[in-house]
Amino acid sequence: MSASISWIHIGDLHMDAADGWASLPRLEAIVDEINAHALAADFVFLPGDNANHAAPDQYAAIVGALSRLALPWRAIPGDHDFEGGSLAGYEAAFAAVNRPEVEVIAGHRCVFVDVVSAGAGGPDFRLTPHHFSRVGRELSRAKASGHVPLVFMHTYPGDLSTGSAEVAQLLAEAEVAFVDTGHTHYNELLNDGRVVYGATRSTAQIEEGAGAPGFSVICVHDEVPSWRFRSIGAHWPHVQIVAPCDLRLVTKPADARQVPRPGKVYVAARRFGDGYEAMVACVDERPGVPMTHAGGGLWEVQLEVGPGLHRVVVTCDGARDTVKFLVRDAESTPKRVPPVALGHAIHAIGEWPAAGVVGLQLGPNRNGCDW
Repeated sequence: MSASISWIHIGDLHMDAADGWASLPRLEAIVDEINAHALAADFVFLPGDNANHAAPDQYAAIVGALSRLALPWRAIPGDHDFEGGSLAGYEAAFAAVNRPEVEVIAGHRCVFVDVVSAGAGGPDFRLTPHHFSRVGRELSRAKASGHVPLVFMHTYPGDLSTGSAEVAQLLAEAEVAFVDTGHTHYNELLNDGRVVYGATRSTAQIEEGAGAPGFSVICVHDEVPSWRFRSIGAHWPHVQIVAPCDLRLVTKPADARQVPRPGKVYVAARRFGDGYEAMVACVDERPGVPMTHAGGGLWEVQLEVGPGLHRVVVTCDGARDTVKFLVRDAESTPKRVPPVALGHAIHAIGEWPAAGVVGLQLGPNRNGCDW
């Protein structure tokens, strides 16, 4: 069976009494939804800027809310966790098991990167030579052991104060399937032609989407990434197509897993939520075809598709997902041009309403606006 992983990303919490603990009831509501509907996910991820001022009461509120979570959770630090020039409060509050440097999950080598403690505080993001070498070693181990590499860091490489090009090149050469980040405060996906990056809006500090809090669901199936944002209280079940690859997220145009060949095309989707009817897949407005349950939350079907640009829709009890995908003969695969500005937000794919990407870039990072 193909390597398949999924996780829930809860955006920068910025937990703080100064805003009336705005993120606390939101975090509690997300925990309730995960426990009720999303236990098919492998883990929950906190991307940094967890406590707004690295204060013990702020961390205590986070740990208390997560104590009811039925899934394992993993965290990395952000610049707000480094207030005072130390991660002592962060490390004291979060148990070591919740903040690993590397972990193999469902056939994927997950590398968790600290980009804050080597800096001077604030948005001075960088890696020490030791951390850079460690990331490189772990990515090499992923290849040697047949694991799919994933990276979790607070910022895009383009936001690093130093070493931006080197870090982005390292991730590209290692063929990292997905890099999950925080910091932007807005929903965004980048595709620099080699690596796909995702960022999820903050849980407390939201300037897009009418301030609606929520979380993102990320899946990587057979090295094909998919990303969707859900507002708190949205309809369940959650349906997410994990194959074929949406054309906006293709990084390997010669790979039939990302750009299928004509004929029987593999369509797969994950469903989060139990007790629903079978999933149905439809290509290009053709009649829907029932999918087969492949175990866990995964559903599959083979559909006959010819060359060209196509659209597939998967539905289940009022929930739906859709992707646009390319089908090409092996001989018509385009040549790849040299990459430009790897890991930079200039490669944002822009607005994608079906995925929950508004495209406004309202946030505090280097490419953010109106902050």
